[in-house]
Amino acid sequence: IKNDMIQPQTHLNVADNSRARELMCIQIIGASNRRYAHIGDVIVAVIKDAVPNMPLERSELVRAVIVRTCKELKRDNGMIIRYDDNAAVVIDQEGNSKGTRVFGAIARDSIHHFEKMQKKVKKANKNF
Repeated sequence: IKNDMIQPQTHLNVADNSRARELMCIQIIGASNRRYAHIGDVIVAVIKDAVPNMPLERSELVRAVIVRTCKELKRDNGMIIRYDDNAAVVIDQEGNSKGTRVFGAIARDSIHHFEKMQKKVKKANKNF
């Protein structure tokens, strides 16, 4: 069952090559009482599945930026964007991506706060 909105206990795919495969949202950063997170929000998550014998391991707490959601994203020009899965990119405390590549389609709305990630995302998709 897919959740349309990202909230605590939601499972997300990882959209970069940081060697984590699946995350579970624990908390939304910068929101003490906000229930849902949307594209571009930073969350605290726990790694649920990872490649063995790598720096990122299961049950490790990480920060991540949400880059895809099943819930529709409405832009100012009237365009509505919806993805097939919920996905995030693992970041460090400074906002740098832990991986070197980003996979899949990623909305430009998710990186407007993260100038350091823009070069990696522009390589991933030129359409969005």
